[in-house]
Amino acid sequence: MVSKSQKRGIAYDLSSINDLNAMSDGISWYYNWGTAPNAGLPYSLSAARGVDYIPMLWNENFHEPSVLKFFKENPGIKYMLVLNEPTIGLQAYTEPQRAAELWPKFENIARQAGVNIVGPQVTWGTMPDYQAPADWLEAFIAAYAAANEGRQPQIDFLGFHWYDYGLDDQLTLLARFGKPFWVTEFANAHSQQDGAQIDSLEKQKAQMSEMVALCERREDVFRYAWFTGRVNPDPHFQRLFEGDGELSELGRHYISLPY
Repeated sequence: MVSKSQKRGIAYDLSSINDLNAMSDGISWYYNWGTAPNAGLPYSLSAARGVDYIPMLWNENFHEPSVLKFFKENPGIKYMLVLNEPTIGLQAYTEPQRAAELWPKFENIARQAGVNIVGPQVTWGTMPDYQAPADWLEAFIAAYAAANEGRQPQIDFLGFHWYDYGLDDQLTLLARFGKPFWVTEFANAHSQQDGAQIDSLEKQKAQMSEMVALCERREDVFRYAWFTGRVNPDPHFQRLFEGDGELSELGRHYISLPY
């Protein structure tokens, strides 16, 4: 009998067995934007608590033999996150053409390891001409097809990040690409002083309840991950942990929500 959501996870570098134990009754996976778990929390420990670690190839700087070695040693992991926020300058822009050149490397690793590709992790960005995630995706897919005899890139799941109201509408906009989703970062960080700003724990709890219910309800959302575990300052009350192994009120709320 399944006793927790198989979709629910966290976007956070779990490094403490106490944090894992506090959270593991309510999540089934996590990632840390890296290609291996934190040295303080080997994968065997999280796996024993029913929490998968999912590696990410954040951009084009990765060591392929190390990635393949990790998958070989952990054959239960069947997914690989790739390419984080290509249209946001803080992450260093990845132009659609460059992503098309890089994608066969991801495909090669996925083929050798027998894993699914989850990505790119798209969101609304700041790249000139490609602020809208759909615009960047269309250009990327066209560039890949042009370089690969009309073939489509392997995208088994599409990653998406969202920090405002309207998650349902955003996913529906991207549904035309025909891919199931991993919502790999989400919370509500609405900060405009318009009466709808998230400036209290109760408002964030209400938003969490609504967004989690949506992700659980939508059949095209395969997994989702709240951002984040700890952050300081925390103006929008997003943190899931307080001290080591101590859930925040929001963290307790997250693992208690229906699925």
